[in-house]
Amino acid sequence: MQPHPLPQPAPPPAPPEDLEAQSRPADRVLVGWLWRGHVRQRLVFLIAGVLLMALEGSMLGAFSLLIEPLFDQILVGGRGDMIGWVAAAIAGAFVIRAVASLIHKTMFAWLSEKVMAEMQHALLAHLMRLDHGFFHRHPPGALIERVRGDSKALGGLFTAVLPKVARDGVSVVALLGAALWIDWRWTLIALIGIPLLILPILVLQRIVRRIGVDARIYSAEASTRLDEIFHGIFTIQRSGLEAHEGARFQRVLGRFRKAQVRTIAGSASMGSLADLVAALGFALVLVYGGAQILAGERTVGQFMAFFTAFALLIEPLRSLSALNGAWQTALASLERVYALLQVAPRITQPAGPLAPLPDRRETVVRFEGVHFAYESEPVLRGFDLVAEAGRTTALVGPSGAGKTTVFTLLTRLADPQAGRITIGGRDIRAMDLQGLRGLFAVVAQDSALFDETLRDNILMGAQGVSAARLREVLDAAHVSDFASALPEGLETRVGPRGSALSGGQRQRVAISRALLRDAPILLLDEATSALDARSESLVQQALDRLSEGRTTLVIAHRLATVRRADKIVVMERGQAVEEGDHATLIARGGAYARLHALQFAEPGAVEARPE
Repeated sequence: MQPHPLPQPAPPPAPPEDLEAQSRPADRVLVGWLWRGHVRQRLVFLIAGVLLMALEGSMLGAFSLLIEPLFDQILVGGRGDMIGWVAAAIAGAFVIRAVASLIHKTMFAWLSEKVMAEMQHALLAHLMRLDHGFFHRHPPGALIERVRGDSKALGGLFTAVLPKVARDGVSVVALLGAALWIDWRWTLIALIGIPLLILPILVLQRIVRRIGVDARIYSAEASTRLDEIFHGIFTIQRSGLEAHEGARFQRVLGRFRKAQVRTIAGSASMGSLADLVAALGFALVLVYGGAQILAGERTVGQFMAFFTAFALLIEPLRSLSALNGAWQTALASLERVYALLQVAPRITQPAGPLAPLPDRRETVVRFEGVHFAYESEPVLRGFDLVAEAGRTTALVGPSGAGKTTVFTLLTRLADPQAGRITIGGRDIRAMDLQGLRGLFAVVAQDSALFDETLRDNILMGAQGVSAARLREVLDAAHVSDFASALPEGLETRVGPRGSALSGGQRQRVAISRALLRDAPILLLDEATSALDARSESLVQQALDRLSEGRTTLVIAHRLATVRRADKIVVMERGQAVEEGDHATLIARGGAYARLHALQFAEPGAVEARPE
């Protein structure tokens, strides 16, 4: 067989991305990305919502103008015939305001939730394409906070920022228009202090942006801490570490609380500045306008209308002043979401012609001079391996020898920096990525189960599985032994991470998955190491059935579980130092023999009897 042309070796990888250290894009880049990806296609919907907000905001200007005839024509002038018309106009303004508010708030709540759901789905889809090294660097809690927390904070753009810009912006314009209509001199006097706001707001927005980023980072730390606590809750309880872990979580919460309070205080400061300017402007108008009224140059109705417009103007001005803080907080979350989506997947579909997937009988696995390192730490150093098709090859050796990394590279969760890996003589980097991974069935010590039904955990999305085929798999994996005793049989939920099942039961579920998958290559990673004797016996029987006719690679610390392997490869410091069957390696008296003697010299160790 002619080997498929070898792709160029992958360059040494850059260190795993530090998401917090990435250069920050310009705000216009962030906003443009959000607009193109999630908002532009809903432009008609957005315009309708903004028009409703504008309608709501304009009603305040109309209301303030109605105050003048209320005082001058009715209360002072005594025109009773106008009471009904003015009352109806004021009531109508508030009814229009209420209806417009209800509709646009509902619309933008839908838009916010829709965009957040899209963002979270996009983030998850992107994360699931990233390589093994990325997840070494970034803990689950921090990534959960990126997916859920930051996208949720981003939703505030549609429920807080945008409504304030449209509604309060129009309110300010309408109220200023009403004030100018009443008396343009009073209006200019009232707004004399606004230029004083510019410099403080520019300073505050930088502070709020920086603190907002810190708050999101501390929130991610809190999520990470919770994830670790809940994942290790039984260890914590058995070790009496509740107070210790509670104190660690409290310290993280303390940092988050301080950053959050500072963010809120910074945003509130902008609104408070608007109040100070309003107080100055109102005092000046009262002095100037009061003198005009006493002199008979202006009416009480005009002053009350202006006073109403100016009083109503304070709240939207405060809101718009504080809006910059909310905008900076939302931008901080948008920046974090954008940074995560810019992390390029390192494991990608081959660019050139795809190598054909090997036939089941051709699944010889070869590692040829493979070097691999996580960041700067070497794991494999010129590793060589041949695993014959249809036979069992065991990898043994001390912790840190690189055994699990062999499986990581073989399934292309990461790529080596040098050397090549072939299956059936074809380089795996030239194969279709999903097709390559379809060649493997994996049973690990901690095979992941999900909080779904037992049936769902076995099928794992497989379609068209007949009842007879499922029953065959359940019997072969000894799942039938316990499934019938569960409250709802196969429809019983197994709990988070399979917590409703025992360790042996979880392993049998993992084996049933592998049997159903019927892949030509089987990877067993410490599949029985954490089980009691009875469970181990049942699981081992199921594994024996599973490995029949398959190319099987086994990782084991307990040598008694690999005595019957066709070939045993001893690994030390990322290299294969010995290989052969059990009897040959024992007779050789080398590394395997020393490991064997060390294990069975331990108290209580019993060598497995020959079959």
